[in-house]
Amino acid sequence: MQESKITQVHGVNPQEFKDSIISDIKAEFDKLSQNFQPVLPPEYLTRQEVAKILKISLVTLSDWNRKGILKPYRLGNLIRYKQSELDQALISINKK
Repeated sequence: MQESKITQVHGVNPQEFKDSIISDIKAEFDKLSQNFQPVLPPEYLTRQEVAKILKISLVTLSDWNRKGILKPYRLGNLIRYKQSELDQALISINKK
């Protein structure tokens, strides 16, 4: 014998029940969308761009790479720096 699952709501017709559910779901989506921040891909900068931003020479930039002040990323033959990590490096340099 198969058991049937029936939920009965008294005083509400099916359309009103459906509209109530839809409005509640929309309200929840609105709350979520207000706090939603899309994940942005990291922005990579070239050696020349970083040197220009920091107002240093490429030799100094290479020295900072060796000392671990900045973290370069190698993409094939290219060297790139993440903008966010550059900002953090500037903050730590200024604290010293």
